[in-house]
Amino acid sequence: MKTLLSIGHGFSGRATEAALGPDWQVLGTSRSPGAAILWPDQAAEALAQATHIVSWVPPGAGDPIAPVVADLPTPRLEWIGYASATSLYGDAGGAWIDEDAPDQPDTTRGHSRFAAEEAWRSIAAERGVPLCILRIAGIYGPGRSNFDALRDGRAQRVMKPGQVFNRIHVADLGRITAAAAEKRLSGTLIASDDEPAPNAEVIAHAARLLGITPPPEIPYEQAELTPMARSFWADNKRLRSRRRAELGLDLLYPTYREGLQAILDVES
Repeated sequence: MKTLLSIGHGFSGRATEAALGPDWQVLGTSRSPGAAILWPDQAAEALAQATHIVSWVPPGAGDPIAPVVADLPTPRLEWIGYASATSLYGDAGGAWIDEDAPDQPDTTRGHSRFAAEEAWRSIAAERGVPLCILRIAGIYGPGRSNFDALRDGRAQRVMKPGQVFNRIHVADLGRITAAAAEKRLSGTLIASDDEPAPNAEVIAHAARLLGITPPPEIPYEQAELTPMARSFWADNKRLRSRRRAELGLDLLYPTYREGLQAILDVES
């Protein structure tokens, strides 16, 4: 039986587990007491069993997971996946890019991701296993969508002319990750939907689905955004995956419209 060690097993990890077939065992780790596998206390035991690893843990000053994995044996390991971000591509001025685009991080967040990717490349090279870098767009799904922000009064229809974002429904991210693990895909893979769209447009659509009035438009310069949120607005690009065809799957939710409707159907 193949065993996936899902490090930082949460929203995306559970979606990946749901997408894997019956031939898989999933070991999910967490730092929270009561977790099935407490990280890093039980790391050695979990890594000894793993045929596949995916780390969902974002970097801080450095990657917190890579040094632990580097210091422990992985006798059964066949594949590594690392959940990265599209911030590695930097600002493309709204142009279309795919996996052939050069890395040009231009934010602190992007540079941190670049360093983390390099750490995982070193581990994969040392172990002689393929590494798939998943560059993931904004993740949404049940319980984590514009519906929740609208209901809580947190939604802002921020207007920045020409700015667009891609997204990915968590179920599609799980399917992409599961397929990459199955095929032991190596290299960079963009995980995003097929229709980049302005933030304000998506929030307005979500409000219409709820049958409520959308919040007023706010110019970007006047929006109340955290430094982290504002860093996401620093990059403007349209994503498409050239390599997703290698996985032999189509997205369940190729645009935000299908994704939001599916969430509403589940929550209703």
